[in-house]
Amino acid sequence: MALPVPLYEHVKRQIAEAILIGELPAGTVLPGEVALAGQYGVAVGTIRRALADLTAGGMLMRRRKTGTVVTGRASQHGLRFFFQYFRLQGKDGSLLHSEAKVLSVEIKPATVAEAALFALPKGAPLLRLHRVRSIAGAPILHSRIALVASRVPGFPRQPAKVPALIYRHLLEAYGIRVAAVREKITAELASAEDCRLLQLSSPKAVLVIDEDTYDQTGALVIRSQHRANTAHHHYANEIR
Repeated sequence: MALPVPLYEHVKRQIAEAILIGELPAGTVLPGEVALAGQYGVAVGTIRRALADLTAGGMLMRRRKTGTVVTGRASQHGLRFFFQYFRLQGKDGSLLHSEAKVLSVEIKPATVAEAALFALPKGAPLLRLHRVRSIAGAPILHSRIALVASRVPGFPRQPAKVPALIYRHLLEAYGIRVAAVREKITAELASAEDCRLLQLSSPKAVLVIDEDTYDQTGALVIRSQHRANTAHHHYANEIR
Protein backbone atom coordinates (compact mmCIF):
# COMPACT_ATOMS: atom_id res chain seq x y z
CA MET A 1 0.00 0.00 0.00
CA ALA A 2 1.36 3.43 -0.95
CA LEU A 3 2.13 5.84 1.85
CA PRO A 4 -0.09 8.96 1.81
CA VAL A 5 1.56 12.16 0.65
CA PRO A 6 0.60 15.30 2.64
CA LEU A 7 -1.39 17.86 0.68
CA TYR A 8 1.25 20.54 1.12
CA GLU A 9 3.78 18.23 -0.58
CA HIS A 10 1.57 18.06 -3.68
CA VAL A 11 1.34 21.86 -3.78
CA LYS A 12 5.07 22.17 -3.16
CA ARG A 13 5.90 19.85 -6.05
CA GLN A 14 3.59 21.73 -8.41
CA ILE A 15 5.20 25.07 -7.60
CA ALA A 16 8.70 23.57 -7.80
CA GLU A 17 7.91 21.99 -11.16
CA ALA A 18 6.72 25.35 -12.51
CA ILE A 19 10.01 26.89 -11.39
CA LEU A 20 12.23 24.13 -12.78
CA ILE A 21 10.61 24.04 -16.22
CA GLY A 22 10.72 27.81 -16.51
CA GLU A 23 7.05 28.67 -16.13
CA LEU A 24 8.02 30.73 -13.07
CA PRO A 25 11.41 32.27 -13.96
CA ALA A 26 13.76 33.94 -11.50
CA GLY A 27 12.36 37.24 -10.26
CA THR A 28 8.73 36.20 -10.53
CA VAL A 29 6.64 37.49 -7.62
CA LEU A 30 4.09 34.91 -6.53
CA PRO A 31 0.49 35.86 -5.73
CA GLY A 32 -0.44 36.24 -2.07
CA GLU A 33 -1.21 33.23 0.10
CA VAL A 34 -4.98 33.70 -0.15
CA ALA A 35 -4.83 33.89 -3.95
CA LEU A 36 -2.57 30.83 -4.14
CA ALA A 37 -4.89 28.90 -1.83
CA GLY A 38 -7.74 29.62 -4.22
CA GLN A 39 -5.63 28.69 -7.23
CA TYR A 40 -4.66 25.30 -5.78
CA GLY A 41 -7.93 24.68 -3.97
CA VAL A 42 -6.35 24.25 -0.54
CA ALA A 43 -6.33 26.02 2.81
CA VAL A 44 -4.09 29.02 3.41
CA GLY A 45 -2.19 26.99 6.03
CA THR A 46 -1.33 24.38 3.38
CA ILE A 47 0.04 27.08 1.07
CA ARG A 48 2.00 28.63 3.92
CA ARG A 49 3.67 25.30 4.73
CA ALA A 50 4.54 24.67 1.07
CA LEU A 51 6.02 28.15 0.64
CA ALA A 52 7.99 27.83 3.87
CA ASP A 53 9.62 24.60 2.68
CA LEU A 54 10.42 26.05 -0.74
CA THR A 55 11.94 29.11 0.92
CA ALA A 56 14.03 26.93 3.23
CA GLY A 57 15.24 24.99 0.17
CA GLY A 58 16.31 28.18 -1.59
CA MET A 59 13.83 28.19 -4.47
CA LEU A 60 11.90 31.14 -3.03
CA MET A 61 12.76 34.15 -0.91
CA ARG A 62 10.60 36.56 1.09
CA ARG A 63 11.02 40.29 0.50
CA ARG A 64 9.43 42.95 2.60
CA LYS A 65 6.79 44.89 0.67
CA THR A 66 7.40 42.79 -2.47
CA GLY A 67 6.26 39.36 -1.28
CA THR A 68 7.47 35.88 -2.23
CA VAL A 69 9.95 35.85 -5.12
CA VAL A 70 11.42 33.03 -7.23
CA THR A 71 15.20 32.95 -6.76
CA GLY A 72 16.22 30.70 -9.66
CA ARG A 73 18.52 28.78 -7.33
CA ALA A 74 18.19 25.90 -4.90
CA SER A 75 20.33 23.38 -3.09
CA GLN A 76 19.94 19.75 -4.10
CA HIS A 77 18.90 19.07 -0.49
CA GLY A 78 16.07 21.54 -0.96
CA LEU A 79 14.92 19.61 -4.04
CA ARG A 80 14.84 16.22 -2.35
CA PHE A 81 11.02 16.18 -2.43
CA PHE A 82 10.87 16.97 -6.12
CA PHE A 83 10.17 14.15 -8.53
CA GLN A 84 12.77 15.07 -11.09
CA TYR A 85 16.14 13.43 -10.64
CA PHE A 86 18.62 15.61 -12.49
CA ARG A 87 21.74 16.74 -10.67
CA LEU A 88 23.66 18.48 -13.43
CA GLN A 89 23.95 22.17 -12.65
CA GLY A 90 25.54 25.19 -14.25
CA LYS A 91 29.13 25.94 -13.26
CA ASP A 92 27.79 28.76 -11.08
CA GLY A 93 25.37 26.40 -9.29
CA SER A 94 22.33 27.71 -11.14
CA LEU A 95 19.25 25.59 -11.76
CA LEU A 96 19.04 24.26 -15.29
CA HIS A 97 15.81 24.20 -17.26
CA SER A 98 16.11 21.00 -19.26
CA GLU A 99 13.89 19.24 -21.76
CA ALA A 100 13.67 15.48 -22.25
CA LYS A 101 12.98 13.74 -25.55
CA VAL A 102 12.11 10.04 -25.46
CA LEU A 103 13.75 8.19 -28.33
CA SER A 104 12.16 4.78 -27.80
CA VAL A 105 9.77 2.77 -25.60
CA GLU A 106 10.11 -1.01 -25.74
CA ILE A 107 9.10 -4.14 -23.84
CA LYS A 108 11.99 -6.59 -23.64
CA PRO A 109 12.76 -9.54 -21.35
CA ALA A 110 14.94 -9.06 -18.30
CA THR A 111 18.42 -10.50 -18.40
CA VAL A 112 19.38 -13.04 -15.75
CA ALA A 113 21.14 -10.31 -13.75
CA GLU A 114 18.20 -7.90 -14.07
CA ALA A 115 15.69 -10.55 -13.07
CA ALA A 116 17.67 -11.25 -9.90
CA LEU A 117 17.87 -7.56 -8.98
CA PHE A 118 14.16 -6.96 -9.60
CA ALA A 119 13.24 -10.28 -7.90
CA LEU A 120 11.53 -11.47 -11.09
CA PRO A 121 11.43 -14.75 -12.99
CA LYS A 122 14.02 -15.05 -15.73
CA GLY A 123 12.80 -13.36 -18.90
CA ALA A 124 10.05 -11.31 -17.20
CA PRO A 125 9.14 -8.27 -19.33
CA LEU A 126 10.74 -4.92 -18.57
CA LEU A 127 9.59 -1.59 -19.94
CA ARG A 128 12.66 0.11 -21.41
CA LEU A 129 12.96 3.80 -22.22
CA HIS A 130 15.75 5.65 -23.95
CA ARG A 131 15.73 9.44 -23.78
CA VAL A 132 17.95 12.46 -24.27
CA ARG A 133 17.90 15.52 -22.03
CA SER A 134 18.87 18.89 -23.50
CA ILE A 135 19.58 22.35 -22.14
CA ALA A 136 19.01 25.36 -24.40
CA GLY A 137 18.72 22.95 -27.32
CA ALA A 138 22.07 21.26 -26.67
CA PRO A 139 21.99 17.55 -25.71
CA ILE A 140 23.68 17.05 -22.36
CA LEU A 141 22.70 13.55 -21.17
CA HIS A 142 21.09 10.38 -22.46
CA SER A 143 19.51 7.71 -20.29
CA ARG A 144 18.39 4.11 -20.55
CA ILE A 145 15.67 3.36 -18.02
CA ALA A 146 14.13 -0.01 -17.12
CA LEU A 147 10.96 -0.65 -15.10
CA VAL A 148 9.01 -3.81 -14.31
CA ALA A 149 6.30 -3.84 -16.96
CA SER A 150 3.71 -5.54 -14.74
CA ARG A 151 3.92 -2.70 -12.19
CA VAL A 152 3.09 0.00 -14.75
CA PRO A 153 0.16 -1.29 -16.84
CA GLY A 154 -0.99 1.23 -19.38
CA PHE A 155 2.30 3.15 -19.36
CA PRO A 156 2.42 5.13 -22.63
CA ARG A 157 4.09 3.27 -25.46
CA GLN A 158 4.34 6.28 -27.77
CA PRO A 159 7.55 8.25 -27.04
CA ALA A 160 5.78 11.61 -27.32
CA LYS A 161 3.29 10.63 -24.61
CA VAL A 162 5.81 9.48 -21.98
CA PRO A 163 5.54 11.78 -18.92
CA ALA A 164 8.45 14.17 -18.49
CA LEU A 165 8.52 13.48 -14.74
CA ILE A 166 8.52 9.71 -14.34
CA TYR A 167 8.77 9.69 -10.54
CA ARG A 168 5.69 11.84 -10.20
CA HIS A 169 3.83 9.72 -12.76
CA LEU A 170 4.64 6.57 -10.77
CA LEU A 171 3.09 8.12 -7.68
CA GLU A 172 0.00 9.59 -9.30
CA ALA A 173 -0.80 6.73 -11.69
CA TYR A 174 0.38 3.67 -9.73
CA GLY A 175 0.82 4.71 -6.10
CA ILE A 176 4.56 3.95 -6.31
CA ARG A 177 6.43 6.41 -4.15
CA VAL A 178 10.16 6.76 -4.79
CA ALA A 179 11.85 6.57 -1.40
CA ALA A 180 15.56 6.07 -2.10
CA VAL A 181 18.09 6.25 -4.91
CA ARG A 182 21.50 4.56 -5.00
CA GLU A 183 24.14 5.62 -7.51
CA LYS A 184 27.49 4.43 -8.81
CA ILE A 185 29.48 7.08 -10.67
CA THR A 186 32.37 6.44 -13.06
CA ALA A 187 34.01 8.14 -16.02
CA GLU A 188 34.45 6.46 -19.40
CA LEU A 189 35.50 7.32 -22.91
CA ALA A 190 32.47 8.28 -24.95
CA SER A 191 31.08 5.50 -27.11
CA ALA A 192 30.03 5.99 -30.72
CA GLU A 193 26.43 6.30 -29.48
CA ASP A 194 27.45 8.92 -26.90
CA CYS A 195 29.19 10.97 -29.58
CA ARG A 196 26.17 10.77 -31.87
CA LEU A 197 23.54 11.62 -29.27
CA LEU A 198 25.51 14.21 -27.31
CA GLN A 199 27.19 15.76 -30.37
CA LEU A 200 30.70 14.99 -29.15
CA SER A 201 33.91 14.53 -31.06
CA SER A 202 36.05 11.51 -30.18
CA PRO A 203 37.91 10.95 -27.95
CA LYS A 204 35.90 12.55 -25.14
CA ALA A 205 35.07 11.46 -21.61
CA VAL A 206 31.53 11.15 -20.29
CA LEU A 207 30.21 10.87 -16.75
CA VAL A 208 28.38 7.56 -16.25
CA ILE A 209 25.77 7.32 -13.49
CA ASP A 210 24.35 3.85 -12.78
CA GLU A 211 21.23 4.43 -10.69
CA ASP A 212 18.91 2.10 -8.77
CA THR A 213 15.62 3.56 -7.51
CA TYR A 214 13.61 1.97 -4.68
CA ASP A 215 10.01 2.40 -3.56
CA GLN A 216 8.55 2.83 -0.09
CA THR A 217 8.70 -0.95 0.52
CA GLY A 218 12.37 -1.20 -0.41
CA ALA A 219 11.67 -2.92 -3.75
CA LEU A 220 13.74 -1.96 -6.80
CA VAL A 221 11.53 0.09 -9.13
CA ILE A 222 13.86 1.52 -11.78
CA ARG A 223 17.33 0.71 -13.08
CA SER A 224 18.90 3.49 -15.11
CA GLN A 225 22.15 4.44 -16.70
CA HIS A 226 22.77 8.11 -17.46
CA ARG A 227 25.69 9.17 -19.66
CA ALA A 228 26.48 12.88 -19.47
CA ASN A 229 28.70 15.50 -21.04
CA THR A 230 29.97 17.67 -18.18
CA ALA A 231 32.15 20.05 -20.21
CA HIS A 232 29.97 22.99 -19.22
CA HIS A 233 28.17 21.57 -16.18
CA HIS A 234 28.94 19.79 -12.94
CA TYR A 235 27.29 17.00 -10.99
CA ALA A 236 25.93 18.15 -7.63
CA ASN A 237 25.08 15.89 -4.69
CA GLU A 238 24.65 17.22 -1.16
CA ILE A 239 24.74 14.95 1.89
CA ARG A 240 23.28 16.21 5.16
